[in-house]
Amino acid sequence: MVTNTGSQELTEAERKRLERFERAKANRRGRKAPTVMPSRLARTSAFAPRKKGLITDSGFQRLYVVRPHTVVEVRGRELGSQHRDALYALFRMRAKRTEMAPQNGARPLPYYHTETTWRALLAATGRTAHVNNLGTMLRVFEELRSVSFRFYQGDFAQYEAATQSGRLAAAGYSDNLLGRIEWDGVTLDSRVKVAYGEWVRDMFESRTLASIDGETYFKLRSDYAKAFWPFIDSQPDYTWVPVETLAELAGRDYKAETTRQRLKFREECRQAFEDMTNAGGLASWTCEETGSGRAKSYRYRYVHALPKQGSLALQTPGIEGSETT
Repeated sequence: MVTNTGSQELTEAERKRLERFERAKANRRGRKAPTVMPSRLARTSAFAPRKKGLITDSGFQRLYVVRPHTVVEVRGRELGSQHRDALYALFRMRAKRTEMAPQNGARPLPYYHTETTWRALLAATGRTAHVNNLGTMLRVFEELRSVSFRFYQGDFAQYEAATQSGRLAAAGYSDNLLGRIEWDGVTLDSRVKVAYGEWVRDMFESRTLASIDGETYFKLRSDYAKAFWPFIDSQPDYTWVPVETLAELAGRDYKAETTRQRLKFREECRQAFEDMTNAGGLASWTCEETGSGRAKSYRYRYVHALPKQGSLALQTPGIEGSETT
């Protein structure tokens, strides 16, 4: 199918890309210096909502599911809030696209990287701008680089059916999020260069990106709020989220937990939504009961603090991101 646009015709792929752009434009909220990142990464639970007590065993392997958005397997060690903070700080900086020199007549491949300073990275993550914190920041990046992510296409039901029959589950991609890390000194204003893995590159190239309010994210104090906010902020058409999804974003199975664990988790949710409101991300929120008896559940309805502003251009450093629905 082609669409006639006067002197030019659009292919089906071009038409869909144009429609996606128009939809993204209508969903923008006029943020300043947003964190632009792969939408799948914004809607995953691959980071534990805590900074301490993380499993550092190199044999660590765990599947994280957020139905129906992502099925992600993490191998190498457990990642926590500090790893998400560092990654989101990078995505908030200017991302550069560079083409590698072709070899043997092959087509040059692009790669993406962020160049910044230790001072800017520390400021973005809320750490004190002190040279003593440089080693901690580098260690967090190296830990991120050491972890392998396996992203599966399709939903969890397809994954479960395939694994139960001993087959590889659907198409997918296995890669490290970060590649080479370079720094030219150990002063606060020394330059730092971090390259992204091929999966991140492909997401930038295909524009399957989400725009996150990084200013709100880095104001959050609750680890649970940091787990919820990217999902909430990257879904412009959503106005509520069930407690089961919030549990999945925190790497938990709400239905499998005890009554006491559920009560504790809902208290954590209440504190997280209060945190998102105090940080300026949400205008208001309420918790609603749904169903009754054993089918009783909860959902959290919210009003975003920034209304959609389709007439405003999204000012993204370096890369123009697209908010997907």
